[in-house]
Amino acid sequence: MASPPDQHRMQGDKEAGPREPATFKGRLQLDDFKYSAPEALPRRNPRRSATSCVVASPTTTTTVEPSQASSRERSTSRRRSPTPSSPEKGKKRKRPSAGYAPPSTYAHLPLLPDAIAPNLLVLFVGLNPGIQTARTGHAYAHPSNLFWKLLFSSGVTPRPCRADEDRQMPALYSLGLTNIVARPSRNGAELSRREMDDGVALLEDKARTWRPESMCVVGKSIWESIWRVRHGGRPVGAAFRYGWQDEGENMGVIEGEWPGARVFVASSTSGLAAALSPAEKQEIWDELGAWVKLRRAERETEAEKDKEEKEEEEQQQQQQQQGS
Repeated sequence: MASPPDQHRMQGDKEAGPREPATFKGRLQLDDFKYSAPEALPRRNPRRSATSCVVASPTTTTTVEPSQASSRERSTSRRRSPTPSSPEKGKKRKRPSAGYAPPSTYAHLPLLPDAIAPNLLVLFVGLNPGIQTARTGHAYAHPSNLFWKLLFSSGVTPRPCRADEDRQMPALYSLGLTNIVARPSRNGAELSRREMDDGVALLEDKARTWRPESMCVVGKSIWESIWRVRHGGRPVGAAFRYGWQDEGENMGVIEGEWPGARVFVASSTSGLAAALSPAEKQEIWDELGAWVKLRRAERETEAEKDKEEKEEEEQQQQQQQQGS
């Protein structure tokens, strides 16, 4: 049995009539905030879907397949230049090429004295002392330089020699050492063209003073300077060749007195010189070595002959003294 309050509410409802269903259109007007689910769309796999996507440009519209679009995006990302903070792997950074350095740059390093004497078979002409050479005081001292190795492998010296034996070369094997430029530098690029050309006159003076049988120019750039000075500034060009040069290119000629030193142009022995392969360098130096071995043997024969002639003269003098 309903209680008096409930009976009163029920009686009021009957008098008011049936209620309308509840909606969002009440006093708060919530109909605009009602959630309505969108129509369900079928799921599509962009890689497998046959549907094309459209790429538009300001002037044309091109239809591109999804697989093509994704491949283009990947290729574009690969072509992007690396940022400075993340350089590409596998690529070495190029060192800036060294330019001219004035003499004051290496004024703290000592000059390298010549190893020279009369009656040399070969006077070797280098470019200029490197840093290691200047510091040690010995010619071609850098471990990467092939000078001393090529001397032995070509037969110019009968045994392997070291850089610290450079002063003994004239007495041991009639070999001398000098340079077209006296001051040291890190490499040839730090020398000026003018100072190399100025060194040619000094080489001519050394040839006339010491009169070696031959002068071996160790490097193409040295011979280019000598040629340029001798031929009025004209470059050697197609006339360049390694090996023995024409007799007209002899150095230190004294007219009517001395024909000058023969000139042999050899490859550079610097570790930075890579224009020729090791086999090509060896072939050039072998030509010089063959001549040195021949002349050394001839000198030994001449020395033996002179010794015999001297002994005969001494014996004749003794016989003349005994007979008198």
